[in-house]
Amino acid sequence: MIYPITVYGDPVLRKVAQPITKDYPDFDQFVKDMFETMYFSDGVGLAAPQIGLPIRMFVVDASAAADEEPELEGFKKAFINPEIIETKGDEWTMNEGCLSLPDIREDVSRPEFVKIKYLDENFVEHIEEYGGFAARVIQHEYDHLEGKLLVDHLSPLRKRMLKSKLTNITKGKVKTSYRIIIPGSRK
Repeated sequence: MIYPITVYGDPVLRKVAQPITKDYPDFDQFVKDMFETMYFSDGVGLAAPQIGLPIRMFVVDASAAADEEPELEGFKKAFINPEIIETKGDEWTMNEGCLSLPDIREDVSRPEFVKIKYLDENFVEHIEEYGGFAARVIQHEYDHLEGKLLVDHLSPLRKRMLKSKLTNITKGKVKTSYRIIIPGSRK
């Protein structure tokens, strides 16, 4: 099932997500649906709050960037109840987009490396360290679980410059190739 994407202005995107347990309803199918939704929307990551669910889970598939970073070959994972243990290294800037902020792409600085503890889709615990693009995608998706968006990394001036675009997103005045949930329209 392909979920519609929750966009800027919806309160769920500003909530700190809650942990989930093994008995989450139809969990295996839910993980598959998250990946399917991410691929359909042309994303490299998708967090549960982006489909309106305030739970601590995100999926990533950065294998398309393996041409530039060979270690990303087959980098497809589900992160359940993740906790960033450490970030380190120099901050580096890259242009980022977000499915919940359609038509907005901005330069965001993030640390080069991240160490993260998480459960995989079989609820097996892992502690792993990632660098480069993988670390960036993980940090971006993790932000969603903490109620943060990429615009929170921008200067106040840059945010003011984006105000009309952000207002249009909250009103659904944006074109996407995927279905969106306009803030306030959720039943």
